[in-house]
Amino acid sequence: MIVRIATLAHIVRAEYIPCEYSHIAYSMVAMAEDIKALLPLQPTTFHILLSLTDEDRHGYAIILEVARRTQGELKLSAGTLYRSIQRMLETGLVVETRTRPAPEMDDERRRYYRITPLGKAVAEAEAGRLRDLLKMARLCGVAPRTT
Repeated sequence: MIVRIATLAHIVRAEYIPCEYSHIAYSMVAMAEDIKALLPLQPTTFHILLSLTDEDRHGYAIILEVARRTQGELKLSAGTLYRSIQRMLETGLVVETRTRPAPEMDDERRRYYRITPLGKAVAEAEAGRLRDLLKMARLCGVAPRTT
């Protein structure tokens, strides 16, 4: 059987794939539709995903990393962070991980979070959406052009 996979071009190239297991192809299509349904992301969600791209972090470490990456422009409150994380857990963008640092470097009350493949794909799609938006703003003369 030949299955046509139609998805976001930067996530999975559209191509014909011989497929004995059509549910695999369906899963890729479903994932692309899930990604589209989640866009545009709230800025807080995007920043949290970015903070998890290089390592698992606990809540307070996410707050610190977002503040560092934004040079203090975005300071997440604990309430905002944990409401966002709860939504991200429900939509499959992040998972709570059981992997922990050595006990002497950890506090047992902390919960650590990891970005999922879906979360990474959604962050990539959002970055592409923002890139396209900036390109449009430059064409309209409302954003500076790069040299």
